[in-house]
Amino acid sequence: MSNPRPGASEVHRITTVQEPLADDVARRTRRYLVQMGVRLVCFVGAVLTWGLVPVWLSGVLLVGAVILPYVAVILANAGRERSSEPDTLFEPRALGPARPGPAPDSGEGRGDTVHGQWTP
Repeated sequence: MSNPRPGASEVHRITTVQEPLADDVARRTRRYLVQMGVRLVCFVGAVLTWGLVPVWLSGVLLVGAVILPYVAVILANAGRERSSEPDTLFEPRALGPARPGPAPDSGEGRGDTVHGQWTP
């Protein structure tokens, strides 16, 4: 991004800024609590409907109540997502002209070879 003012520092785009840590933790906490609320509804629904509806329906609710805590913990501990744009941690340097060296099949600088084996 070019800067119109000479001598001014580079302007950063707001779209590349990460979400504040407090907002990220609050979002993950809300998501976890909603999932635990769904788990509670599944468990209470399974207990209250055990003899009134087909057993498979109560079983599905019970399986949901057992599986949801695992999924909720995994999603809550997922942490901050990475940005879609990769950060450049270094700038590659330009390579200069190649230095002259021994020819690839001349054997110089590689030690002596005896019957195809290298010896120091």
